[in-house]
Amino acid sequence: MNKAVIDRMEEGKAVLLVGDEQVEKIIAAHLLPPDSVEGTWLLITMKEEEITEIIIDHEATKAAKERIKQKQAKLLNRGSRFKKD
Repeated sequence: MNKAVIDRMEEGKAVLLVGDEQVEKIIAAHLLPPDSVEGTWLLITMKEEEITEIIIDHEATKAAKERIKQKQAKLLNRGSRFKKD
């Protein structure tokens, strides 16, 4: 199985970034599991160049959201260099 993340969805299509190289793969959005949104991590099975199975990777999705949340909190707590005291 390969890892992929949903980069964006537009006009009924989903753009996936597949593997460590983040190769773009465009598929019909209706082929995604229910509850799939931008930023959702997936486990995909491919046969040649076709995706044959898609499963949401709940653990990877949760971990990514937590990393983003921590980075946002760090940025908010850092304060501005331009703020006058």
